[in-house]
Amino acid sequence: MTILAATDVLHPPRHFRRVARFPTFDMFTLTDRTWLWFASALYLAGFGLGTLAVLRERKLSRLLMYFITAAGFTVQTFGLYLRGLEVKGCPLGNTFELFQFIAWSAMGLYLVIGTTFRFSLLGYFNCLLGAALTAISLSFPAWDASRRIGIFGGNAWIEFHAAIALLSYGVFALLSLTAAMYVLQVFSLKRHHLHGLFSFLPSIRELDHICLRLLATGTVLLTASLLVGAVHWSQDWASVNLTKLTVTVLIWAAYSTALTLRLRSQLVGQRLAWLLLALFGLLLISLPLVSGSVSAS
Repeated sequence: MTILAATDVLHPPRHFRRVARFPTFDMFTLTDRTWLWFASALYLAGFGLGTLAVLRERKLSRLLMYFITAAGFTVQTFGLYLRGLEVKGCPLGNTFELFQFIAWSAMGLYLVIGTTFRFSLLGYFNCLLGAALTAISLSFPAWDASRRIGIFGGNAWIEFHAAIALLSYGVFALLSLTAAMYVLQVFSLKRHHLHGLFSFLPSIRELDHICLRLLATGTVLLTASLLVGAVHWSQDWASVNLTKLTVTVLIWAAYSTALTLRLRSQLVGQRLAWLLLALFGLLLISLPLVSGSVSAS
């Protein structure tokens, strides 16, 4: 039997020592797509909680919707940050990244301006939009099959042009949500459905004003994007991809026409709302055409 000295008790030999090992978590060990799935789950949770409140005919908590959106936005930002590190630039190189960036823009815009609208249903529908765009893009691996490195070639003008364009698409996403609420409000008034979800809808006048403000903001941003791009195109016209340019100009022309007709009161109410919904649908459909030529901007 070995007898340990007093010094050995206070300072045991190395073969008696046990090093406590605690599990560590490194955020960078998870892939960007994993973080984006987490963001989609948070947006879906916000929509689920909002639906539960509507079914119970309770007023939605703007603070809760704002908090969930902020959490999802933070997680999505980190996921896009990891993707940006991988592709060495703004992640706008394929259809998957474009869908994610539009969702991210819409969520960020809601966090900045959503509280000024003073109704929680915008956050509710925004969570649905964020969950749909992120989950749909994640569900089609073919959209993310190829990842382009340095698609803008270090050209700050083109990267700025693309970022502003996608930011305007985020505004148009919020605009489509407001238009959808306008259609629902018209339906509820015609059918006298004033309970459940319909009881929380803003007034027709308020929704019309918000639609106008968002339509003007998105159109101005897209116009600025084209002007910024023109600075580069005027110097290197041979690098312009006509497919992408044509699609972008057509989208700009459609929204500009809608804005002009609305300002002249020639296109108002439900007809304008349905048009805005159709335009956003066409915008999403056109993304594969844009992503297929984005590297040739």
